[in-house]
Amino acid sequence: MPADNVIERTSSETDTITFRKPESQDGSRVHKLISECKPLDENSVYCNLLQCTHFADTSVAAEMDGDLVGFISGYIPPKQQNVLFVWQVAVHEKARGRGLAKRMLAELLQRDESADVQFIETTITPDNEASWGMFRSFAYQRSMPTEEFILFDSRIHFAGEHNDEYLLRIGPFNREEA
Repeated sequence: MPADNVIERTSSETDTITFRKPESQDGSRVHKLISECKPLDENSVYCNLLQCTHFADTSVAAEMDGDLVGFISGYIPPKQQNVLFVWQVAVHEKARGRGLAKRMLAELLQRDESADVQFIETTITPDNEASWGMFRSFAYQRSMPTEEFILFDSRIHFAGEHNDEYLLRIGPFNREEA
């Protein structure tokens, strides 16, 4: 089982990326990272502080050369203990093209806190091709089934001011497959 901090080399072998659980001091860094990763929805710094503290066990921070270059926020819904819900994935431009998002996701699934997880769920707008591609590729590489449906309708839930949010569900699987 990996330790809380996992060090991996990128494909170039020149940059080291470290994965770890976020801490309270990361809240403002996460907020800055997300603001630099358009078109991600920005939350308040306070929300990011909660992600880095209350949800640290199911979130991951990725650092390269001392900079925060990746972050996944997630949680295990109270009534669905076998689901890891991925709230947001952010990868800084300088760390893109290295499979970082999929590596962070795999790191989350290997943690002891994910021992009962059999499904990954996330919501994605129809036009977010990068997110669709990353999650589908993650599932395909691991031969995991997927299903999708509208979870939050633009008209009903967002008064027409936000795109539909589709739920993408990956699984079931077990940790050895992840």
